[in-house]
Amino acid sequence: MYNILLFCDPGIDDSLAIMYALLNPKINVVGIVSSYGNVPQQQAIQNVAYLLYLAGREDIPIIAGARSPLSGEVAIFYPEIHGEEGLGPIRPPDTVQREVVNFDEIFKIINTYAYNLYIIDVGRCTSLAIAFLLGGEEQLSKVKAFYSMGGAFLVPGNVTSLAEANFHGDAIAANLILNKGRNVFITPLNVTNYAIIKPENIAQITSQAYNTFSPLIKPIFDYYNEAYKKLDPSLSGSPLHDVFTIFALVNPEKVNYIDRQASVSINFDNTKGQSIADFRARSAEVNTIATDHIAVSFNYEAFVSDFINVMTMRTS
Repeated sequence: MYNILLFCDPGIDDSLAIMYALLNPKINVVGIVSSYGNVPQQQAIQNVAYLLYLAGREDIPIIAGARSPLSGEVAIFYPEIHGEEGLGPIRPPDTVQREVVNFDEIFKIINTYAYNLYIIDVGRCTSLAIAFLLGGEEQLSKVKAFYSMGGAFLVPGNVTSLAEANFHGDAIAANLILNKGRNVFITPLNVTNYAIIKPENIAQITSQAYNTFSPLIKPIFDYYNEAYKKLDPSLSGSPLHDVFTIFALVNPEKVNYIDRQASVSINFDNTKGQSIADFRARSAEVNTIATDHIAVSFNYEAFVSDFINVMTMRTS
């Protein structure tokens, strides 16, 4: 069983990742940190509360994360991808209300699950960076591994020619995490762009009411898929970057990594958010405690099969 503390900013892809994590029998979600990113922080919190309500998991604490980047920049949102409220055509009902706990709950969770906790960050890196700044090595060294969806190594970015959205959204925070984190696994666009789920996969998942999420999956995926069609008409479906990151944790044998020390450009020019690592052959010989694990390939068929199996888990 993988105990995970999830940092996210839902967003359709994040929302599907939350569903995947809650339904996955290999995963114990012990908390969700909800921050700005795809939508403003308060809307992200509302979306998390709605998903936990549907799952009957009000026992999972929602932790209020960051509202804006460490740099002080104005956050940019993407309603054309995720919708105004982050769930495409779905608006979470105002009747769903949840208590939000303070940020120091993160450290209580780390201590409760010390050395047996995985942190997964599939959103902007700000909240996790703040945890590093407040908790320091004393706290964060108790985390078994960090999984970060972000970056684009030797491939184009998706918000600029060089940068991926999460690392670009708060480059200072992303760079801090890669510098201070130990045992960091990065799932960049290099691989997540190929973690494509097709409409026919969604049709199979929603052919029956397997669980409380079943009616929600198709409308939010269709919205997301239409947005991706406009971005790249050649795609046969939509990449689920955030779902893939959780898949990588619980299916380590299905993902291949190379070990390099990575960093992120914090310059406020056209390189902002660029992912940097030394890919020369001899660089593989240099390994330190700061070396990161960068995903480079994966078993696509296993990913699709696993996603379908998990998302059709029956709940009472």
